[in-house]
Amino acid sequence: QVQLVESGGGLVQPGGSLRLSCAASRSIFSIKNMGWYRQAPGKQRELVATITTIGSTIYADSVKGRFTISRDNAKNTLFLQMNSLKPEDTAVYYCNSYPYTRNYWGQGTQVTVSS
Repeated sequence: QVQLVESGGGLVQPGGSLRLSCAASRSIFSIKNMGWYRQAPGKQRELVATITTIGSTIYADSVKGRFTISRDNAKNTLFLQMNSLKPEDTAVYYCNSYPYTRNYWGQGTQVTVSS
């Protein structure tokens, strides 16, 4: 059973930055494509960014140029660097495989962008 634990969220002003981390209980990042997802209040969960096992990345249009997904396989950790944050980025952020694995969902980390 894999456990994913997200951290790094918080309250930030518009234009600010945050770096999210996702720690895995065992090594999966080298064998699975991974993704960051988010769910805003009243909305469906959406895919934000993906990274393949060879490091190729894809971003949702809404975050392209502002967010960067990366991975440290040796430390079993996935990252999401978020810059130029906007109020519409407010959501709970989750990591999971891509496509997602139902049993991998963790508690997520809350990101609130507000002045």
